Amino acid sequence: MEVEIKREGRTLRGLLEGTATLHNDHVAILMHGFMGDRGNYQGKLLYDLSHALNDAGIPTLRFDFAGCGESDGNFAEMTVLSELLDGMAIIDYARTTLGAKKIDLVGHSQGGVVASMLAGYYRDVIAKLVLLAPAATLKDDALKGEFQGSKYDPNQIPLTVPVHGQAVSGQYFRTAQLLPIYETAQHFAGPTLIVHGEDDQVVSPEAARKYNVIFPQSKLYLMPGEGHLLEGPKLAEILQTVTTFLQDKE
Repeated sequence: MEVEIKREGRTLRGLLEGTATLHNDHVAILMHGFMGDRGNYQGKLLYDLSHALNDAGIPTLRFDFAGCGESDGNFAEMTVLSELLDGMAIIDYARTTLGAKKIDLVGHSQGGVVASMLAGYYRDVIAKLVLLAPAATLKDDALKGEFQGSKYDPNQIPLTVPVHGQAVSGQYFRTAQLLPIYETAQHFAGPTLIVHGEDDQVVSPEAARKYNVIFPQSKLYLMPGEGHLLEGPKLAEILQTVTTFLQDKE
């Protein structure tokens, strides 16, 4: 079913799937990456993952961040900080409107960074965490003045930086330079699954390895032949690995 959340005058739009009722004790929240969306067709990671989890009896809630997909907002105003606030609104929606007692977070790429930090902020609420190609290197890139092929002066950041033909606010890079990504995430002590493609050309697998060090209950899977999108030959294995992890009662 389609769901909407209001945050500071904007509407975040998403889908609650795998359930016929609004009230659910358990829900997995899925968060997309930079310039992405919640996944709208088969073959897209979050779409396929959502349905795999539903088939296993786990309801899912997947949203477009503000400025992305069908949600309100201007993409040029998006920052990791704004997505953290979106994520907080989504988690609180799951806690109140859905009445969820068990909430799992699943994030891909930048959504993985957001999910990891939210797990730290909501360490008393989040049950399990899944990071898929988590893009914690976005901070290193911002400090170097490089981002997915675009370059800028990291000491004189312009008002906007063009990335793949899309204007990205200078505020995105200014805040990214000082994000306490690992420092915040490490406050989460619950079960954590980290999946990263060995052939990822966007985010180094070293980011996943570092997450694996800071989390006390983490499992790391490096997938040969998989790139950043994790939609290649290992997709079925990835879906099964995540599903089994979130089904595990321990």
